[in-house]
Amino acid sequence: MAPAKATNVVRLLLGSTALWLSQLSAGTVAASKSVTAHLAAKWPETPLLLEASEFMAEESNEKFWQFLETVQELAIYKQTESDYSYYNLILKKAGQFLDNLHINLLKFAFSIRAYSPAIQMFQQIAADEPPPDGCNAFVVIHKKHTCKINEIKKLLKKAASRTRPYLFKGDHKFPTNKENLPVVILYAEMGTRTFSAFHKVLSEKAQNEEILYVLRHYIQKPSSRKMYLSGYGVELAIKSTEYKALDDTQVKTVTNTTVEDETETNEVQGFLFGKLKEIYSDLRDNLTAFQKYLTESNKQMTPLKVWELQDLSFQAASQIMSTPVYDAIKLMKDISQNFPIKARLRMNILICLFQSTLNVKNLRSQHLYNKT
Repeated sequence: MAPAKATNVVRLLLGSTALWLSQLSAGTVAASKSVTAHLAAKWPETPLLLEASEFMAEESNEKFWQFLETVQELAIYKQTESDYSYYNLILKKAGQFLDNLHINLLKFAFSIRAYSPAIQMFQQIAADEPPPDGCNAFVVIHKKHTCKINEIKKLLKKAASRTRPYLFKGDHKFPTNKENLPVVILYAEMGTRTFSAFHKVLSEKAQNEEILYVLRHYIQKPSSRKMYLSGYGVELAIKSTEYKALDDTQVKTVTNTTVEDETETNEVQGFLFGKLKEIYSDLRDNLTAFQKYLTESNKQMTPLKVWELQDLSFQAASQIMSTPVYDAIKLMKDISQNFPIKARLRMNILICLFQSTLNVKNLRSQHLYNKT
């Protein structure tokens, strides 16, 4: 019977523990008021393969076309592989031309979708052409459009008599020694079979110096997924509209006490008002008024004169170096983020100290005179 009783006791303890944990977790969930926000762009999700090509183009034009040659029909694997496997496949292909450092940079660019706007830019340029109906890819030869490879030769015959297209800075030009050639702009999605067929013909003509081959990204059927962005400065301001009945007198008292406690511990233009109020307790109201004046004057964004800009870096460095180690980083951050205000503060600190000292002495003298 003893073992059976021990077993029942253990089960009872485990059951009560599980019940307590479930109640604790339920209470935590109920008390949680966290808000999760997602930032979605106005354009749909762009393929990672195209974003990787833009990363390559930023490295060099040569790497862009080398990478393109290795991924001509890579999009086929997207239909059979998972998103994670396809992502690793792209990184593997890119690793043929990048070192480990640049691979990590590429991963970071993927995470914040840094090159997605560039893909959307090309997509918008293609929409302004506009693209022929039902074409996965098409070429533009001096304002003439076609999505048939066998018509390219025909359109090239009278291309010189038509207006030469305008090329953008971000366009991808096939390496060639001549620039004064008929311009053939291919709008296609890299990695598809249609793109591979067009690229084979156009790259051969470009190597023979018959055309100037330009590639622009074009996605005939954009993704239905939303393009979620990260790493951008976005503020989510939420205001509670719930009515709460509070005693104004108590709120005012608490608020004033809190502000007073905070201001006494803070430095304002070089003055430690907490210490000053301890030394001159009878001038507490005057010091508080003076502190408020200095605090408000800090917020004025008046232009600096030329002589006030001298030795700004020296004064900032001196201020940081004279601060205790644990507060140095905090002070450097404060100066960096509020530099326009801090610049005037640091340049006028001697004048403020002199004037403030005179004001305090005058207040002290007046107080002593009133006593007598």
